[in-house]
Amino acid sequence: MNLLLERTPSGTTCTIGDLYIDGDWFCFILEDLVREVEGQPVESWKVKGKTAIPAGTYRVQITYSNRFKRDLPLLVGVPGFEGIRIHPGNTDADTEGCLLPGLALGLGGESVSRSRAAFDALYKKLDEAESASEEIEITITNAGQM
Repeated sequence: MNLLLERTPSGTTCTIGDLYIDGDWFCFILEDLVREVEGQPVESWKVKGKTAIPAGTYRVQITYSNRFKRDLPLLVGVPGFEGIRIHPGNTDADTEGCLLPGLALGLGGESVSRSRAAFDALYKKLDEAESASEEIEITITNAGQM
């Protein structure tokens, strides 16, 4: 299964992107601000708890989250970050680098809504793929980059 997250330029508090599954639009994703400086080490641009992960391709696995006390999708091998998950949430206050799905954008484009419904549908697809021993990857691109 191939996921593609195409980020649009960051707003004032967050970054919104479009998530595609095997080429089909699925939902919006809210993340922290993109602060990435291409070619520079993560430590030089990361602001702890307020920065989107670097663009790139990552393996996705469903594993148990001690923080959320349940199984959640985990992005594996994210440089300079640990424990990056996909989970429900609505604003930048709900994430520390994680990806928050939503079915609609909030007023002003600084939040997502219907996050639980988006997450539940996404989790079902990911769980089915993993149960079928299918590899799951997510490619994340910043606006204007491919």
